[in-house]
Amino acid sequence: MANAAAEAPAPASPGTPERARRGAARQEAQSVLLLGSVFVIATCGLIYELIAGTLASYLLGDSVTQFSTIIGAYLFSMGVGSWLSRYLGGPLLKWFIWLEILVGLVGGFSAPLLFVLFEYVASFRLILYALVGLTGILVGLEIPLLMRILENRFEFKDLVSKVFTVDYIGALLASLIFPLVLVPQLGLMRTSLLFGTLNVVVAAVALYRFPETRPYRRAFASLMGAALLALAVTFGYAGRIQRYTETLAFQDQVIYAKSTIYQRIVLTKNQRELRLFLNGNLQFSSQDEYRYHEALVHPAMQALPHARRVLVLGGGDGLAVRELLKYPQLQQIRLVDLDAGMTELFKQNQLLTSLNQRSFFNPKVQVINGDAYQWVRQDTTRYDCLIVDFPDPANYSIGKLYSAAFYQELHRLLAPGGKLVVQSTSPYVARQSFWCVAHTLQAAGFHTIPYHCYVPSFGEWGFVLAGENGHWRPNAGPLPRDLRYVTPVTIRQMLDFPPDMAEVPTDINQLNNQALVRYFEEDWGPYVH
Repeated sequence: MANAAAEAPAPASPGTPERARRGAARQEAQSVLLLGSVFVIATCGLIYELIAGTLASYLLGDSVTQFSTIIGAYLFSMGVGSWLSRYLGGPLLKWFIWLEILVGLVGGFSAPLLFVLFEYVASFRLILYALVGLTGILVGLEIPLLMRILENRFEFKDLVSKVFTVDYIGALLASLIFPLVLVPQLGLMRTSLLFGTLNVVVAAVALYRFPETRPYRRAFASLMGAALLALAVTFGYAGRIQRYTETLAFQDQVIYAKSTIYQRIVLTKNQRELRLFLNGNLQFSSQDEYRYHEALVHPAMQALPHARRVLVLGGGDGLAVRELLKYPQLQQIRLVDLDAGMTELFKQNQLLTSLNQRSFFNPKVQVINGDAYQWVRQDTTRYDCLIVDFPDPANYSIGKLYSAAFYQELHRLLAPGGKLVVQSTSPYVARQSFWCVAHTLQAAGFHTIPYHCYVPSFGEWGFVLAGENGHWRPNAGPLPRDLRYVTPVTIRQMLDFPPDMAEVPTDINQLNNQALVRYFEEDWGPYVH
C-alpha cells in the first residue's frame, strides 16, 4: 500500500477547490488509462498463448497433445509469475513499464525465433517450453502488479470487478480475432510482432501520462525506441524470414505459402515434381499421386457401373474428382471441403489446375466449403458412391470424422447397393490405426473390404471399401482406359495383406474416446521430430 501511495498524485492544498478538481479528474483519467492497459495486455497475453499452441502444432505435429501441453505450461507459468509479483517493491509504475517492454520483446519475437530455430537445434522442445515458460511468467506478473498500482484508487470489490471484467473482455477479443483475422491475414510471425509492439506502446503511454515517471523517462525512451524499431523492422521482413525458414524445412523451392483459418499451405517444386504440404505434412507428390488417387477411386467405381451421384468428402485438391470425371455416366459430383483457401488455390494456380485437369470447372462438379461433419448431418441426398479423403486422424477435430457416429451418418446417405471408400493411413507404419478404421466402419453397420497399395512418397497406404453387404464384384464394370496404375490385376493384389500388415484387434473409434487419435499418435510418434 505504501508503494502505491507513493506513486499517487499529491493531494491538492486546502483552499484550492479548482486544483483539487483537476487533480481528481487527472487521477480518474489515469485510472481509466490503467484499466485500458489491462484490456490491451489481456488481449496480448492470450494471443501469445494461442501463438505458442498453434506453432507447436504446426512444427511438432498437428496433435491436440501439443496444444494442450503448451497451454497447460503457459497457464502454470502465469501462476508462477503471479506468485513472484509479491517480491516486486519500490516504484511499481517503473516495474510495470519494465515489464511491458520485456513482454513485448519476448512475446513479440517468440514466433520468429522459434520458426528459425526449429531446423537448427536438436533440443527444440526444450527451447519451446523455456520460451513459453518465460512469456507466461512475464504475463502472469502484469495483472497483480496493475492491481497493486490501482488499489488506492478503488474499493477492493470494485477493483477486482473492474480489472477482471476488462481482462476477460480482452481475452474474448483475442480468441475471436486470432483465428478469423490475425492468422489468415498476418500469419503467426507478424501477429506476435504486432502484439509485442502493443505491449511496448502500453509502456510508452504509461511513461508519458504519469508525472511521477519524469526522472527516468529519458532512459526508458531510448530503450523503447530501440525495441519498437527492432519489432518494426522484423515485422517488415517477416515474409522473408518465413520463406527462409520454409526453405530450411523443405528440400525444394517453396513456390507458394499461405496460412488460412485452418492450416498452413505450402507448395514446393523441383525439376521433377510439385509437392503439397499442410501444416508441414506431405499431402501428395505430383510424381506419384496418381497411384493414391486411382486406388482411392477406381476399385469402388468399377463395382458401380450404374453410379450417377458421388459425394467426395475432403479432397480439396480436386484430384479424386479428376479420377471420377473419367466415368461419363456420372451426373453429379459434390465435393465438401472445409478450407476455401485450399479449393481456391486448386482453381487458380495454373500448375495445380493442370494437375487436376481443371476438375473443379466441370459443370457436373459442385464445390461446397464447410464442415463435413455438420454438412453430412443435414444432407438428404442419397449417393451411389462416397469418397472419404480426409487428412490423417492426427487430432480430435479430424478424429471425429473417422468415428462410428460419423460413419452412421454416411450409412444414411448411401443409396441401396452403394459403396463407401475411406483413406485409412498406412497399414504398415500405422497398423493399429488402419484396422481401427475398418473395425469402426463395421461397428457402424458396414461390411468392409480393406485393401492397400504402394505409393513411393508415402510407402504402403491403406483404404477400406465398405457397403451395406459384403458382396463386391471387382470386374462388374470396365475401368477407364487411361489409368496409369490400377488394373484388374492390381486390384486383386491390393486385397492381399502379408503378416506384418495383418489384422490386429482394436477399440472402436467413438466420439467419447477418440481411440483412433491415440493409436495414430502411438503408431506415427517414432517417425515425428
